[in-house]
Amino acid sequence: MENLRKLEGKVALITGASKGIGAGIAKEYANQGATVVINYASSKDGADKVVKEITGNGGKAIAIQGNVEKAADVKRIFEEIAKTFGKLDILVNNAGVYSFAGIDDITEESFHRMFNINVLGSILTIQQAVKLFGDKGGAIINTGSIVSTLDMPTSLIYTQTKYAVDAMTRILAKELGPKKIRVNSINPGLIETEGSHSSGVMNGDEEKWHVSETPLGRAGQPEDIAKVAVFLGSDDSYWITGETIAVAGGQR
Repeated sequence: MENLRKLEGKVALITGASKGIGAGIAKEYANQGATVVINYASSKDGADKVVKEITGNGGKAIAIQGNVEKAADVKRIFEEIAKTFGKLDILVNNAGVYSFAGIDDITEESFHRMFNINVLGSILTIQQAVKLFGDKGGAIINTGSIVSTLDMPTSLIYTQTKYAVDAMTRILAKELGPKKIRVNSINPGLIETEGSHSSGVMNGDEEKWHVSETPLGRAGQPEDIAKVAVFLGSDDSYWITGETIAVAGGQR
């Protein structure tokens, strides 16, 4: 069965992978044979826990600290990957933050924090990934959100950042296609993670609303996203680029 693993021999960087969706993708990538680089900004314990779980199951993973909104940090992350593995095949831009506020409560700080991490962070990592992919090309998977089609009140800044990710995906698919680099985006619906619990989204009115709007009738799980991330990172999707794929149980 070993040779049936879809990511055998590939090296993948997953940003913001110490918990939640990123951790779920990291574990599934390792199950499918990839060597996984788990990036984290502050949660070293979380990242080390994911590495330990992967290596304990016979997989290959390391953790590298770095804040994706800082160009120097991103450069260092990729230098470490180049030094350790000599290549990169897949970049998963998963690092992101969200908060909700009405128009009167939006601040310079909240605006710049979300745009710096959700948008600039993805741009900085893609710049470095293109260099490390080299002539063989590679796969980039951005993390958008179903919010870009929901137009939810109080989500103005967060939704704008995810509109930007949608645009980035389509534009860079065209720009980087000649380099054999595919760029796609996964746009999740409500996913049950540590973040959605700690923010109070789960087990409240917001979860009930999302589930009521979801034809498949439940919140998603990290593994629901991870399965699609495996497909987009694997050779099975070699003719797919520039797509934003909603993974949201049918929510629109």
